[in-house]
Amino acid sequence: MTVRVSVSPSDKELWSRIDEAAVRSLQWFDAMQVADRPRGVGRSSANHDAEAWPGMLLPGTYNAIMARALLGGLDAWRASEKAVLSEWLLGFRRSDGVFRVPGMRDDTVFKKPDLDETWRYIDFHVTNYTLGALQALDPELAPVLDFVAPFLEPLRLKAWMADRDLRDPWQEGNNIVNLGSFLLLVRKWGSPGQQAAANAAIDYLFEWHTRNQNPQTGFWGVGQSRGGIPLLHAMAGSMHNYHLYYACRREIPNHVAAVDYTLNLATGIHSACIDVDEIDLLVHAADTQDYRRGEIADWLRCKLVALLDFQRPDGGFADALSGELRQDGWIGGYSEPQGHSNAFSTWFRWIGMAMADQYLWPGRRDWHFRSMIGIGYRRPTA
Repeated sequence: MTVRVSVSPSDKELWSRIDEAAVRSLQWFDAMQVADRPRGVGRSSANHDAEAWPGMLLPGTYNAIMARALLGGLDAWRASEKAVLSEWLLGFRRSDGVFRVPGMRDDTVFKKPDLDETWRYIDFHVTNYTLGALQALDPELAPVLDFVAPFLEPLRLKAWMADRDLRDPWQEGNNIVNLGSFLLLVRKWGSPGQQAAANAAIDYLFEWHTRNQNPQTGFWGVGQSRGGIPLLHAMAGSMHNYHLYYACRREIPNHVAAVDYTLNLATGIHSACIDVDEIDLLVHAADTQDYRRGEIADWLRCKLVALLDFQRPDGGFADALSGELRQDGWIGGYSEPQGHSNAFSTWFRWIGMAMADQYLWPGRRDWHFRSMIGIGYRRPTA
């Protein structure tokens, strides 16, 4: 069930803005194409020097592929073009199935003091997104998932989950949703024994979430009672955790508290991550429960207008208007000034706009959300 509201601008005016903005973004992705590379291999932004930073072509490309897929921009590509681009992506895969950005080194990366945990975060992230791009190009391409094997062992999984540092729930939400995504892939592609182990691992993840959720907020993370940034980051992290519930068709405990919090957030522009997290949480909540749907529709409409207004003149979208933008975890590596269109932000902002559009006007446009949980996932409504 969705709730339609009548606010200015009219529906048809908004539809035209959305569709025109999509065309402009697809044109921007075309402009990022790198000469003498397969179709679809693109720079992360106009600031990205591909010769100086060739490794950044991987995130520039996987973000663009998933954005193109979402917008329907891959529909007219020939099968041969998709196959060549898939082979290019597979060139970044290690023997265990992990994908890694070339150029990242031990002394230039950081997410946690434990170097192994730093690499696990980065590898999980890059691998989830690259697999999402490959799935968009060829849904029947079987992934290599050998790196997931340790997490199919109950004691190893429990030990790893016990080490999640909920002082940083945003980071840990990413860690957990990425692992959950891989476990769901094992459940699809693994042997019968691996599938059984993946099911048991997923059951344990739900046990952990039940024990560690804050019932007053519906989120995971410590320090939420202080409000402010700790609570905002708990929301951003928990949106990732929620994806496991959506994919497994399980009810999220205390979900209405999360809705109450998010509806109190301003509908203006924040970072690309925060904006998509807010929309993702509200849209999926409205899908699954009859609670404040009219207010959710009003909020989404205001947010949609703000996002459309934020599109850059070149057709892409920025993350923020000031500061520096880095590849997640690569603290001593590639960076560029904020305020410019980039592939990551353009994809993230379109996820939010597509979710809002689909909720407000079901069936108006054929959005192609990715089926792997993590950013870009949309639980099928049918």
